[in-house]
Amino acid sequence: MMLPPGTPDLDVLDLLVSVAELGSLGAAARRHGITQPAASMRISALERRMRVKLLDRGPTGSELTDAGRAVVEHARPVLAAVRDLVDDIDRLRAAQATRLRIAASKTIADHRIPHWLAALRTDHPEVIVALDVENSTQVAALVRDGAADVGFVEGPHPPTGLGSRVLGSDELVVVVARDHPWARRKTPVTLAELAHTALLWREPGSGTRDTVWDLLSSEGAPAGPAAELGSAAAIVAAARTGMAPAVLSRLIAAPDLATGALVEVSSTDATRLTRKFRAIWRRSSPPTGPAELLVERAARLEEARR
Repeated sequence: MMLPPGTPDLDVLDLLVSVAELGSLGAAARRHGITQPAASMRISALERRMRVKLLDRGPTGSELTDAGRAVVEHARPVLAAVRDLVDDIDRLRAAQATRLRIAASKTIADHRIPHWLAALRTDHPEVIVALDVENSTQVAALVRDGAADVGFVEGPHPPTGLGSRVLGSDELVVVVARDHPWARRKTPVTLAELAHTALLWREPGSGTRDTVWDLLSSEGAPAGPAAELGSAAAIVAAARTGMAPAVLSRLIAAPDLATGALVEVSSTDATRLTRKFRAIWRRSSPPTGPAELLVERAARLEEARR
């Protein structure tokens, strides 16, 4: 069924209703973000289209005619129905939107995920992403439980029972406060020295902790920690005080190394002080659709960094 000739536009009906609600054409124009002359022209065009006078214009302002008030009463339920229609369409669109649930360790979430998501969004702006940030063990648990479609972790080994792909690597550095004795040493620190030194450690489950522990264990059981802290930021703050050395991602240590708040201590095994960034997923459901695209974008960007 086609609309009858003379059917008014919804925008101008909405403007007319605003005149009735606010009591003046000028106030209605301001509500709609247009000038009063433009509002007057639109109402005049509506009057010509409907062939009925809607406003009495006078030196002191404009007032709705009886016909104008009648049109407003008819317009209100029409406009309400249109708003309901638009809301329903928005809900339908949201329900059909492609959603991607990801989980990532904090270092990756802070220093890699924004770039990976930007690359994904360039080609697929319709994808809605939800991100959980946890340590690597917790990320693996979210993936196993199906709470995340794909996860991103760092560490020496892939999590047990999950599929994985190495995306790139991350350099680790030994850092101390500028007044720590190691800040003035002339010889590189060895893995054996690190293993027998009380260090600042991340909490169990951290990918950084697992990597460093795995590496130092090759020199014997690592010494007890100077402290176990639940975030890289806390370790940086503790290292600045001179409490103990720490082994951190260069990504995290870089700002303090640049200002001199922390000093990098060279290592005889610098090439071994690395950890891998991995994408992980349930083996029964490898990444497809947006998840697969994100992994591919991440791998491509990490390859470009090498």
